[in-house]
Amino acid sequence: MTVKVALQTLLERTVKKMGKGMNPVVKAAALEMIELAYNEGIYVQISAGYRSLEEQASLYGQGRVYIYNGKNYSNLAKPIVTNAKPGQSYHNFGLAIDFFIVSDDGKKAIWTVNSKWQRVAAIGKELGFSWGGDWSSFKDYPHLEMTGGLSFTQLQAGKEPHITSPKTSKGDGHIMSIQKTINSRYKTSIAVDGVYGPKTRSALIKGLQVELNKQFNKKLVVDGKWGPKTKTAVITIKKGASCNITWILQAALYMKGFNPGTLDGEFGGKTEAALYKYQKASRISADKLAGKVTWNELFA
Repeated sequence: MTVKVALQTLLERTVKKMGKGMNPVVKAAALEMIELAYNEGIYVQISAGYRSLEEQASLYGQGRVYIYNGKNYSNLAKPIVTNAKPGQSYHNFGLAIDFFIVSDDGKKAIWTVNSKWQRVAAIGKELGFSWGGDWSSFKDYPHLEMTGGLSFTQLQAGKEPHITSPKTSKGDGHIMSIQKTINSRYKTSIAVDGVYGPKTRSALIKGLQVELNKQFNKKLVVDGKWGPKTKTAVITIKKGASCNITWILQAALYMKGFNPGTLDGEFGGKTEAALYKYQKASRISADKLAGKVTWNELFA
C-alpha cells in the first residue's frame, strides 16, 4: 500500500525551493495553494521561487552566447529554456513561482499538463495568481505570478508592488490566531488576515523587543525594526525553555512554513524538530539552538 506524502513534507520542500527573497503575500498564497490542492487529493510542490540576477543569467545563457556583468554565462551544450534576461523575470523580484505535481508518495515529479495540473492552476488563479498557461505566445505551464501591476522597468527602479491578501482566501487560521495573540499581548493593531506580511513580521519583532526588555532589561526601543541593537540583544534559547520568547520563536517558525506543533511557549520536541528542519533548509548551523544566527534568519 502506497503511503501518502504528508502535507508538511510538501510545504517544507516548497519553503526551501522558494528561497529567502519571496514577497510574503506571494509566499503565503503559494503555501495555501498547496494545502487547498492537497485537500482535493492533488499533491503539489514548488520547484522555483526567488531567483537572483546571476541565476537568471545562467538560465538565459543556456543555448546561447551570453555575457552578464563581465562574466560568461554561455552554455551552448544545453537548450534554450527562457527568453528572460536578468531583471526581466518576476522570479527576480520574488513575485513568481513554478509548480509541479508529485506522485501520491511524493517521490516522483509529474510534469504532464492534465486535469489535475489545470485544477492547481485554477486554485492559484483564485488566490490571485496569473498563470503562464494562459499566455497567448510562449505558454509556461508551471508558472504563476503576482505582479502588483508593475512592469519590470518599475521593479528595477525599486518600486514596491502593492499586493493584498489572496483574493478568495480566508487566510491561514493559525496565522490569524498568532495575529490575535500579538494584538492582545503587545498592544498592536495589525490586520487579522491570516497572511504573514511585513506588518505581522514587524509586530513579532516588537513582541520580541518587549520580552527582551521585560525579562533581560535590554532597554531596546520597541519599534518593530530588525536593527543592530536588537540583533545584538537576542538571547539563545533551547529545548526546555518556557516563556513568551519561545512562543515568538514558534510563531516565526510557523510563518516560515515549519510547524512547531502547539504554540504554547514550551520548547519541546516538536519545536526542536521544526527548528532543526528550518536551520537545515536555511543552510545555517543545525544545532537545535535558537541563537543570534537563527533569529537573524527568521527576521532579517
